Amino acid sequence: MKKLLFATQNKNKLKEAIEILRDTYDVSSPPALDNEEELPEDFFTLHENACQKASFVAEKFNLNCFAEDTGLEVYALDLKPGVFSARFAGPERDDEANKKKLLQLLEGITDRRARFRTVIALYENGKVTYFEGTLEGEISLEPLGNSGFGYDAIFKPIGSQWTLGEMEESQKNKISHRKQALSSLVKYLSDSFEN
Repeated sequence: MKKLLFATQNKNKLKEAIEILRDTYDVSSPPALDNEEELPEDFFTLHENACQKASFVAEKFNLNCFAEDTGLEVYALDLKPGVFSARFAGPERDDEANKKKLLQLLEGITDRRARFRTVIALYENGKVTYFEGTLEGEISLEPLGNSGFGYDAIFKPIGSQWTLGEMEESQKNKISHRKQALSSLVKYLSDSFEN
């Protein structure tokens, strides 16, 4: 099975990618990242952050790899928290505090539409290619379910009666923003391989 290197220190995202791509690719994170300080994310867009992480790992360890950045964009909040989703409530990356802050900001607001957006940057021999996935939905009134991570317990996809936090991992991985972006990446790689 062909190997893919995912430049991430987020074990939840790595686990998701491994599960989503298990039939086509052997996904792993470079072991050297375990001893690395936090990967840089110095920009204000998902594209720039994904590119920065992929480029950093590729150039430091001389590896072709991909990285991603994901944001929750809430329409009534001018697409915030967006690129700052992980640190919305502070630098600690506290999922519970992030959800609590978001629900407080939406108190009394009827427009609860939101979307998850994932941008993948593939770094190959000095060239960067981007792939994107989006999942539209709405923010629930309270956290529901204990599956997933991040904002999953308060995000209900369009057409679903459950939040991502109430879904089985396999259900979520069929429809998620990350699944869509990874599928585009795989299609690109398979097309490149054939040509």
